Amino acid sequence: MVMGELMQETELLVIGSGPGGYAAAFRAADMGMEVTMVDTAQRPGGVCLFKGCIPSKTFLYLAELIYDADKAASMGISFGKPQIDLAGLRDWKARVIDKMANGLVSLSDRRGVQLINGRAEFEGSDTVRLFDSEVSRIKFRHAVLATGSRPIPFPSTEFKAGSKIMSSTGALALADIPDKLLVLGGGYVGLELGTVYAALGSRVTLVEFMDRLLPGVDQDLVQPLNKKLKAIFEHIHLKTKVVSLAENDNGVDVTLEGDVDNPQQTFDRVLVAIGRSPASQGIGLENTKVKLDDKGFVIVDEQMRTSDEKILAVGDIAGGMMLAHKATREGKIAAEVIAGEPSAFDVQAIPAVVYTDPQIAWCGLTEEEARREGRPVNVQRFPWKFSGRATTMGAPEGLTKILVDPDSGRILGVGIAGRDTEGLISEGVLAVEMGALAEDMALSVHPHPTLSETEGEAAEIFLGTATHIMPKMIKA
Repeated sequence: MVMGELMQETELLVIGSGPGGYAAAFRAADMGMEVTMVDTAQRPGGVCLFKGCIPSKTFLYLAELIYDADKAASMGISFGKPQIDLAGLRDWKARVIDKMANGLVSLSDRRGVQLINGRAEFEGSDTVRLFDSEVSRIKFRHAVLATGSRPIPFPSTEFKAGSKIMSSTGALALADIPDKLLVLGGGYVGLELGTVYAALGSRVTLVEFMDRLLPGVDQDLVQPLNKKLKAIFEHIHLKTKVVSLAENDNGVDVTLEGDVDNPQQTFDRVLVAIGRSPASQGIGLENTKVKLDDKGFVIVDEQMRTSDEKILAVGDIAGGMMLAHKATREGKIAAEVIAGEPSAFDVQAIPAVVYTDPQIAWCGLTEEEARREGRPVNVQRFPWKFSGRATTMGAPEGLTKILVDPDSGRILGVGIAGRDTEGLISEGVLAVEMGALAEDMALSVHPHPTLSETEGEAAEIFLGTATHIMPKMIKA
């Protein structure tokens, strides 16, 4: 060791302080471990809090207010045209983030978790070197790797501060409201941020290489959103690819190829939302026994263990669905495994939510998965046009559906499109995890009038007892 270098030792080192990292750190501390958490950010929260989930949902809520104010005119209440104060929007986002980040700092302090600011790089299976930090090295008994993921740039471009070619992080900085915005990618990130900018006044064009938006999501759930996006976006080009992007003083020159009349166009800004890659490079994993797959994800087992007995990995870097709540569960499992608890990731239903308006949420088995696997399922749908609560909200375009095993009647999956599905999907998650039958959900009394009734009535269709839809007398 070089003279003057500060070396520390810790029982558990957590690298990365996002939802997976701080969940691991907090759970480990609660079980009596000595925990040190290292991140390049000053405060815990990760991409989710500072550059992803929280800022995007903050702006999506405001977009929803704008659309609701416009819709209210048909209900007898008229508001004036919204006055957009960009500085005010940015300030509100900052206040939301600060409150949550400071809360995580407080929880770290109260649990005795040491927070160190710096970049960690493995020197071996029990030591990391820190850069840009007061501490030079940390020797650990166990480590949890939770470095997350990064947005994938368009080929031959890179995301730079001030560039008109933006990642989701750049888009959420909300530097201005471009007159013409191109969104590259029809996944949830592109649709959510496109919705925000459209609400704020941008003319949004979306390009998707596939023949549909949200590939992989059941299309009957996407259909209500399709209708809304066609109304608020200027253009949606499916089966179309971007051949080139060239930034200049006037904006970004774009060459398109596919289902588009004008292949040469110029946009004020371009949002590239074509996916994320694991942040597994440049952290010294080659100096450990950790193994990566061909896409750069860390290979883990159901206990979040890597091929290095001292190192576990959670969250985006471990692959699978890149969702904060999945990372949180994995972080807790990793801490419990290190503590010797019989813990493993055996989740049957990871919920996913698209926070557009209408929202889309699903969990468990989807119809498309069942079709690919040749798996027989019974499916019933309850259209929200028959929901009293949806009608009072002027939101009748929604849909609730349930997938059931035809032999046992067990609920295998739930999908919902409409308002507030972010909360509704939890009943479906509980049903799948508990192995509940359609009958169990149908016989659970749901309050009236609520959107949750649509889950109860969708289940009742299997029994032939639905009140607001004609029975088909199909038994699960």
